[in-house]
Amino acid sequence: MIFDKETDWKELLSEEDQQILAEIFEKTKSKKCAYCQADDVKVAQLWCALIEMKKELNESKEMISRVEQPFKAIVEMGEIEKRKTVERLVREMIKPEPDQEEATQKLVNSLMKF
Repeated sequence: MIFDKETDWKELLSEEDQQILAEIFEKTKSKKCAYCQADDVKVAQLWCALIEMKKELNESKEMISRVEQPFKAIVEMGEIEKRKTVERLVREMIKPEPDQEEATQKLVNSLMKF
């Protein structure tokens, strides 16, 4: 019969998911003194697991932020160089008169949108 043997629900997970769950359980063990004091230990353990996952998420966000900063600077430098190049090309192509500076800048600004 199917019901003769009780199956642990975790065994029905993929091997990768079982490994992830085991890692979460392992990290949650550090809070065992806290969740064992709860009225509902299982729910408290889940909340502790959420705490651990939130910590990891915060660490990941912080790391991404640190990596992101140099790339933002590179993009900004690229935009500055792009503007210089566009302005130089516009000036070479249309050779504006000194009294056409405002129109030249409007053209450059328009081209920078592309």
